[in-house]
Amino acid sequence: MARRHLLVLSVLLIGACSAAPAAPAPLPQTPLKPPTLVNEVVPPQNVLTVVRDVVDGRTVEFADGTKVRIALLAEPKECFAKAALDFARSTLLASSVRFTVLTIGEVNLELEDGTDYAVLAVRQGALKPEGVDGGPMIAARDEATAAKRGLWGPPCEGSDTTKPAPPTTTTTKAPPPAAAAPPKPAKACAAAYRITGQSQGRFQATLTVRNTGTAAVNGWSLLWTVSNGDTLQNVSNASGRQYGAIVSVANETANRQIASGGSVQLGITGTTRGTHKAPTAFVFNSVQCSVE
Repeated sequence: MARRHLLVLSVLLIGACSAAPAAPAPLPQTPLKPPTLVNEVVPPQNVLTVVRDVVDGRTVEFADGTKVRIALLAEPKECFAKAALDFARSTLLASSVRFTVLTIGEVNLELEDGTDYAVLAVRQGALKPEGVDGGPMIAARDEATAAKRGLWGPPCEGSDTTKPAPPTTTTTKAPPPAAAAPPKPAKACAAAYRITGQSQGRFQATLTVRNTGTAAVNGWSLLWTVSNGDTLQNVSNASGRQYGAIVSVANETANRQIASGGSVQLGITGTTRGTHKAPTAFVFNSVQCSVE
């Protein structure tokens, strides 16, 4: 009997040793994120800068030398290319603007007062919209078309090339007169630049800007140009930069508001290659100042 129990135990031990080990439980798999070439960094938004040059009606160069195309505007064609360039220069050159990058080399552009430049250019008939089927751009185009404004009037009549004038007959009706350009805003500032010291290539000056408008100003910027290779080293009571010959400054927190009839005074120091001369033009919040 004992030998039978011993035999059974041996068989069980041999079976246990020869059995295959249990497979380990599978580990949870974390899905791998596929590689991507998309730049996930948020592009610059609402950046304030100065337009240093205008290449054509829809292409500008910023103060840092970056050239960009303004989105949603068609390429200026032969018939109105010069007029589109003149409009862009008169509106943008040496002006403070805000831009938002859409893609590399393409931006939305706003004037300092918040006006969308693309909509303004289309409304004035300087350029056509591109890549949109509705919204403010199409409304602006329809307004310019109805008023025969800019490229929608003679000699272009909305074409990319100049059209010959139609023969005059007794039954031909004269086209309606083009709508007058919107009046320029009244001057709302006065600037007084006084040189207080100058010696051996250095100068000091004060610049007083008065709000001559009827409403208080809440936030301001000021532009002017310098000559003779002048370089500003410091401007007190304002923050800003110099871009070549263009100086752009903006308010500090303490002097953000200027009441109607109020003023702010800036202290200026810098260097010059010759005799420092007072600037002759100042732009305050995109409005030309009178000079005192």
